[in-house]
Amino acid sequence: MKKGEKRKKELLSIAYDMFITRGYEKTSVDEIIEKAQIAKGTYYYYFQSKEQMLEEVIDMMIDSETETAEQIIGKDISVPQKIVGILASIKPTEAEQPIQNALFQPENVLMHYKVRKKLINVLTPLLSEVIEEGVNEGIFKCENIPERVKMLLIISDSTFNEGTFTEKDISVFIDMTEKLLGAENGTMSFIYNLIDKSDMEAIE
Repeated sequence: MKKGEKRKKELLSIAYDMFITRGYEKTSVDEIIEKAQIAKGTYYYYFQSKEQMLEEVIDMMIDSETETAEQIIGKDISVPQKIVGILASIKPTEAEQPIQNALFQPENVLMHYKVRKKLINVLTPLLSEVIEEGVNEGIFKCENIPERVKMLLIISDSTFNEGTFTEKDISVFIDMTEKLLGAENGTMSFIYNLIDKSDMEAIE
């Protein structure tokens, strides 16, 4: 690793730790500079703004999560277990939640969109490989797998990350997933437990 790349990685590591412990909003560029013991000009050589640094910190998190997900594909476990493992891997830890929350600030809307798009691009080939394995095992019956997976990820993101949803929405999504992948009824029921239900509408 070149010296410049190493320095930038060190700065991202410092920012990552400070964003977690202090929160993104409460961490200033000056504090990051002081912690790193560098000149302000050095900081701005690598990052145009704190927002750019946040985006690169999140990219670093996604890269680490992707490595974990890739290891799951090679494990000797069932196809449903691999799907669960991959989706669980591509999520911030509880400690990383302050960084995740920063994406929901109004000024970071564009960044939020870019991160979600990257997650879909990362997940599509990983899940496609597992679905292909499921096709070979007779669990799924479908072609054009990457396109189907991408469509399901986009629908899932729009349904469960854009606002409130209902039990019926979850039920329909699971049914649609099974039909799109050519799976028997009940094959994908495990999806129910993967969905964060904090935004689910309460039944009156």
